[in-house]
Formats: sequence, C-alpha cells, structure tokens
Amino acid sequence: MDFSLNELQTMLADSIARFIDNEYDFDTRQSYADSERGFSDDVWAKFADLGWTAVPFSEEDGGIGGGPADIMVLMESLARGLVVEPYLANIVLAGGILARTANDAQKERWLHPIIGGELHATLAYYEPQARYELADIATTATPDGDGWRVSGRKGVVPNAATADLIIVPARTAGNAGDTDGITLFAVPAADLVCQGYRTVDGLRAAEVALDDVRVDADQVLGEPGAGFAPLDATVDDATLAICAEAVGLMRVLTDKTVEYSKQRVQFGVPIGSFQALQHRMVDMLMACEQARSVLMWAVMLHAAGADSKHAISSIKYLVGTAGQKVGEEAIQIHGGMGVTWDLDVAHHFKRLTVINRLFGNADWHLDRLAA
Repeated sequence: MDFSLNELQTMLADSIARFIDNEYDFDTRQSYADSERGFSDDVWAKFADLGWTAVPFSEEDGGIGGGPADIMVLMESLARGLVVEPYLANIVLAGGILARTANDAQKERWLHPIIGGELHATLAYYEPQARYELADIATTATPDGDGWRVSGRKGVVPNAATADLIIVPARTAGNAGDTDGITLFAVPAADLVCQGYRTVDGLRAAEVALDDVRVDADQVLGEPGAGFAPLDATVDDATLAICAEAVGLMRVLTDKTVEYSKQRVQFGVPIGSFQALQHRMVDMLMACEQARSVLMWAVMLHAAGADSKHAISSIKYLVGTAGQKVGEEAIQIHGGMGVTWDLDVAHHFKRLTVINRLFGNADWHLDRLAA
C-alpha cells in the first residue's frame, strides 16, 4: 500500500510550511494569542484565500473535496506553528455539522461564508455533567409555535466568544443518554450568554448559557430528533484532527529536544553525547513513529467508511499517554528553561495536555476500547 502524499497533500503541507517559516514565528503566534480575539482575522482571511478552509468540503458545497487524510496532513502541519486560529471550531466542528445536515438555503446562509472566512462558528457539544458522553444532553428544546425554545448550559465551547453562530445540540425527546431525540439548532451567538476565557494552551473557550432562547424552524439542522448521528460523526472527524495535531506536536518536541541536546554543553561536552539522554530521545522518536502509524491506520479506516471507533480510540489513547511522555521528556531534558513562558517547548506541551482532555481523555478511550 502506498502511504506517500498525493499532489494535493504535498502542496498543502508545503504551503503551510512556507507560511509558518515566513509569517508565523513563535513571537508572532504569541502576539495573536494575547490579542483581544485570541487570533488574527488577517491570518484567518489568508487561510481562506489559500483554500485551507475549503479542504474537507465537497466541490458542490464550494470546497475542494478533501477527506480525513487531507485534514490529517493539514492539522499535523499546523501543529508546527502552534497556530491559534480557530480551524477546529470553524471548519471541522461547525463546518462538519453543516455539511452533513444543512439544506441548500442553510448552506448558502452559513456554510459558504464559513468556507470563505467571513463567518465564525462553533459547536457547543459538551455539557458539564456529560463526562465525554455525547448523548448525555440536558439542554432542552420545546415547541413554540412554528419554532422552538431552547434552555440549558454548554461548557468549554471553543471560540464561542468570537463566534457569529453556535450550533447547539438539544434534547427534544427522550431522556439523557438516549441517542434518539437530539436536535441540532443553529443559533446566533448574540442570542446566547457567553463567558469567555483563555485555556491553558493559550486558545479561547467559553461557558454558554441558553435561557428560553427562541429559534425559528429554519434554524433546525437536519431532521428534528435525528441529530446524534451527524454529531457523532463530526466528533469522530474532530478527534482524528486533534490526534493529527498531537502527532505533529510530538514530532516538533522530539526534534527540538534533539537539537537542544547538540547545543547544550555540560562538563565540556554536548549533553546529547550522554548515553542515558540518547536512550530517552530514542524512546521519544519511537513514540512519535508509533503514534503516526496508528493515526494513519485510523484515518484510512475512517476514510473508507469502515467502523473506525476502535481505531479512533486507539490513537486517542496513544497520544494521551505516549504524547504526555514525550512532552514530559522534552521539558526535563531542556531543564528549567523548559517551563519558561518564552520557550515554545512549554507551549507545545500545554497544547498536548489540552488535547488529551478533548473528546475523551486517555482513560475514557481505554474504557471504550475495553468495552
């Protein structure tokens, strides 16, 4: 089987690498993260101009017809620059839901502006009591004439404070935990109460409150009560996307640690000449290669339309355990400077730590594998 990149993927990886090398160094990234919005609107517009925001969407929807493998390449490449622009929230999460559920009018209203970089959106998939269970939804929607009234709470919603549109799963029938009876609503962010904050990795999230919010019938995405399937499929896409980002982060941490070990001198010699440290760095490299192999396996299964839950949990568990180990080794070999704010290694490790908690941590996915 040929695992080499195709022409589109090669062009995508090369264009991202040039962008990061020429326009997105670590200091620039930090300035964007510290800004009021937490990212650069100019950079996001460039993402759209370069076609990166169109990658996973069909040509009929205005995209370029990419698939999970293309998103893997993109996310792994973006990891090198610790990019803070909301690709996951806008394209993978909100865009994934709209591509699966929206009718033509809704795509024209919301999806096409997202692809064009003109509209920011996100998916409020998580609730405080759910503990990673997607179907554990306590937010409710009750009929109100030809529309609905939605009430509930959503937690850790990525980029909600800067979004124009928030997709809200709510229960219109059944009990918490039932996969039936979940409906997806496209709600303008102005109608919700968002309490935004910075996360430990320098990105942004928010707690979202809906108190008897009125939504019209044309804001329902897909069939009422049938929202779990597209929600579950979109979260699978997002899980693979952040696993690809994690693999990229692991490789960056390994490469930077090896390079540092060649420059840092102790007892008159580079510390990279110490056999004990060589063994630890070899272990880091082996973890990277193992994670990338499992990621490719999961992506190929997912792209083929096969049952990929087992593979997705396998790679998510691996980046949550081996990834944590790679990050810890990078910090320790760098010494005290490894935890300083001004060194990018610390920020790569923080992002890896957050990824471990997104869409189920390592323990949760291990339990799913065992089940």
